[in-house]
Amino acid sequence: MTALTGTRGLARLILRRDRVLLPLWIVFLGIIPVSYVASINELFPTAALRAGYASASARNAGFVVLYGPLDGSSIGELVAWRAGFVPVVIGLISILTVIRHTRTEEETGRRELLGSTVVGRHAGLAAALIVTFCADLLLGVVLAGGMIGQGLPAGGSWAFGLEFALIGWVFAAVGAVAAQLSGGAGGARGIAIGVLGAAYLLRVVGDVSGLSSGPVSWLSWLSPIGWVHRIRPYGDEQAWPAVLAVALTAVLAAAAVALSARRDLGAGVLPPRLGPADGAPALRSPLALAWRLHRSLLAAWVATFVALGAVLGYLADGVGDIVDASPEMKQVLGRMGGANGLIDSYLAGIVGLLGMVAGGYAVQAALRMRAEESAGRAEPVLSTAVSRVRWAGSHIVFSLLGPAAALVAGGLAMGLAHGLNTGDAGRQVPRVLAGALVQLPAVWVLAAVTIALAGALPRLAAAGWGALAICLLAGLVGTAVGLDQRLLDVSPFTHLPHVPGSPVSAVPLLWLTAVAVALGVAGLAALRRRDVPVV
Repeated sequence: MTALTGTRGLARLILRRDRVLLPLWIVFLGIIPVSYVASINELFPTAALRAGYASASARNAGFVVLYGPLDGSSIGELVAWRAGFVPVVIGLISILTVIRHTRTEEETGRRELLGSTVVGRHAGLAAALIVTFCADLLLGVVLAGGMIGQGLPAGGSWAFGLEFALIGWVFAAVGAVAAQLSGGAGGARGIAIGVLGAAYLLRVVGDVSGLSSGPVSWLSWLSPIGWVHRIRPYGDEQAWPAVLAVALTAVLAAAAVALSARRDLGAGVLPPRLGPADGAPALRSPLALAWRLHRSLLAAWVATFVALGAVLGYLADGVGDIVDASPEMKQVLGRMGGANGLIDSYLAGIVGLLGMVAGGYAVQAALRMRAEESAGRAEPVLSTAVSRVRWAGSHIVFSLLGPAAALVAGGLAMGLAHGLNTGDAGRQVPRVLAGALVQLPAVWVLAAVTIALAGALPRLAAAGWGALAICLLAGLVGTAVGLDQRLLDVSPFTHLPHVPGSPVSAVPLLWLTAVAVALGVAGLAALRRRDVPVV
């Protein structure tokens, strides 16, 4: 038996387990840039308008932070630039996919069970990487085909698809290395996502510094995200960034295999930090235990929202400069209320995006309850005088209040940064904070959907991520591709007022809160009646 024996069978098992989730994110991320073609054509129908928009956007630090550098004004170049944040999402999904089918399998004991059959030592790692690589490549093909179908040049479309596929490859390999370093799936995700965040930060600092020929513009060359941006689809396409990405992927994959050979099954290369032999008195309640389990994740999310809010809030004032790019641009953007209207639209759009991101945190926190159950750690707690509802409620508190804390922190940071930049903090802070707070009922609906699934259909609890994907699809591309309003209304975020810039109506917020309460109560009622654990 070789180290790769059984790889094909394990790959088929992964495809079967992800037969819904895998096609969902491939199609979703593949059609987002395609939808931008029609919207850019509608807003900027002439070459002069596109050139004016490109000239102003290329110098705007806020847009460079979000999307990366812009090198031209053709439809294809604007679409590729507008989709500049999507590679980060692809990298994140690739990381999570690889870790789920490697470290998580070991953590739950399924890898040991499979290892008792005719399966080689590295077969699980190889299968996870092969499936993720193929999914990323298929995503690139879907994107290229969609762009060609929109009448854009084939060469640029294939380069665009390659950009998306390669960033997925790099971070799939990063996830493979992280899975070997940490003894737990949570630690592996933390390491890999930290690397992704560092790569994005290097790209941002380098590109923003490059706007003024700054001394640290070279930092973007240290980031694989910066590499793939320099493929430059629809412009002067370059091959060397693709070669760098493939080489880094190969090196990281080889490192993951080497590290896997050095460690014991179920252990990580990095030694675990041992805790005290006896539990502290503060751990005597389910809520205190849940706090111990959730506090690191909560701190990381709050810190991330503060950083994002501060940066994006500071850059908001510069968005209004686009209005002055040309008379044609003034006419187009005048429909949005001029500079003030454009800035309000930017702030409302950013807090809406933060709301969807907070929805991801809500789903993740709610799924911790299911993770504790499937790992067998819920049974010792429930064998005491703790009821199921009390145990579940201790985790639900963090899925509801955790996103609230993150949104409040992000809203305050964004409003304060924008207010200090414009000299009107007293007015801007409450406006932006209100925009962040109105996202909460929709976020709670996503948490409640996950709770209901964990209670009634525990094996499908991870479908809560699918609900988030539907919200992202409706919010990011639904309007651009002309989806029927009834389909858009499936997302709870569609019903929220656009704040700042629009009046607030309490009716949709109350209805969304009522839906969240009903789903949560239904989930808890189902949890009381079913067996525990359901693995």
